[in-house]
Amino acid sequence: MKISFQSDVGKIRNTNQDYVGIFENKKGYTLAMLADGMGGHQAGDVASKTAVNEIGDQWEKTKISNSEKAAKWLVKTIQEENTAIYQAGQATPEFSGMGTTMEAVAIFDDDFTIAHVGDSRIYALAQQQLIQLTDDHSLVNELVKTGEISKEMAANHPQKNIVTQCVGMPGTIEVDVFSQLIDATNYLLLCSDGLTNMVSEEEITQLILTSSTTEEAIEKMVDSANEQGGLDNITVLMVDFGGVADA
Repeated sequence: MKISFQSDVGKIRNTNQDYVGIFENKKGYTLAMLADGMGGHQAGDVASKTAVNEIGDQWEKTKISNSEKAAKWLVKTIQEENTAIYQAGQATPEFSGMGTTMEAVAIFDDDFTIAHVGDSRIYALAQQQLIQLTDDHSLVNELVKTGEISKEMAANHPQKNIVTQCVGMPGTIEVDVFSQLIDATNYLLLCSDGLTNMVSEEEITQLILTSSTTEEAIEKMVDSANEQGGLDNITVLMVDFGGVADA
């Protein structure tokens, strides 16, 4: 297994509010996280960096070695971090309203466990097919699910960036968590919406399949997002399980 990532500020933003962290626990199992912060001034980058590092620090202290325990731990720890980020925002005026998305994957010998909050995404590439494993916690996705707008309309909706769940909200948040066998999965792709708002899933698939390394694929994805406008920070993390995914 190999993990590679790249984060780019994009063409429009002055700061990068995305953050990535990779951590290993006492049993040698990896937790990879990607977060996309939100909030004025520097609040977004504080939220994303704080959430990733604090959850990662806790992971390093664990001896978790299976997906069932990882799922429970992720829900509990992300909920606790939600409270901590919210309280920090309340205590410091310049951080008021800060929050972050959270994509986390704990990787074991035969399977992996995913935790998801917000509108960043996790995909699996298996048998040359890109499969979205997460469901966006966004206002636009809620409208799609209720049939009020189409998926095509959602792509250019004026409220497409409004999230319904994030780490840093008051009260209890919704943490989607599930486990899946590695089996035929060639790659996992974690990304902020700076990629998926700019580059289609079809193009992402082709960029991966026509690249000789994960680093090359990631660089092509970031370049493509920038070429198509680079309207947001772009962050891409790939987990290579060592399978063959030739085009």
